[in-house]
Amino acid sequence: MIIDTIENLGKYVALNPLFADVIEFLKNNDLRTMEEGKYPIKDKNLFLSVQVAKQRTKESAFIETHIEMVDIQIPISCAETYGYSPLCDLPEFEYDAELDMTKYGDTKPQTYVTIKPGQFVIFFPQDGHAPCIIDEPEIKKVIFKVKA
Repeated sequence: MIIDTIENLGKYVALNPLFADVIEFLKNNDLRTMEEGKYPIKDKNLFLSVQVAKQRTKESAFIETHIEMVDIQIPISCAETYGYSPLCDLPEFEYDAELDMTKYGDTKPQTYVTIKPGQFVIFFPQDGHAPCIIDEPEIKKVIFKVKA
């Protein structure tokens, strides 16, 4: 997991060459004005999901992981808290290949981090994360899905 400000995203391009395409997309698009939906950027290797998600609490949020894709999550409308546990510490649950997601039921995160608009968090396949823990009724956020 990486947390930083959007202006520093370029420092992480060495980790995945598709991150350069994310930076280019950010230069040419205003995430705040984009409508909800899925935006293809590079076939199935890179796309953007603009979402308005309902509030979850620490009690109702669930941990998830992905095998095929890296998440770059950016909150737009308010701060967002994420639960975090490394994959190596999570119990085995069934992987849904169609969604590229494993949900870990009632497993609680080891720790929590909060990021605000203007920041991002990157979750790699080894990062269990419980998103959408917010103080507002809903959050507008974007998620770049990047081929791992």
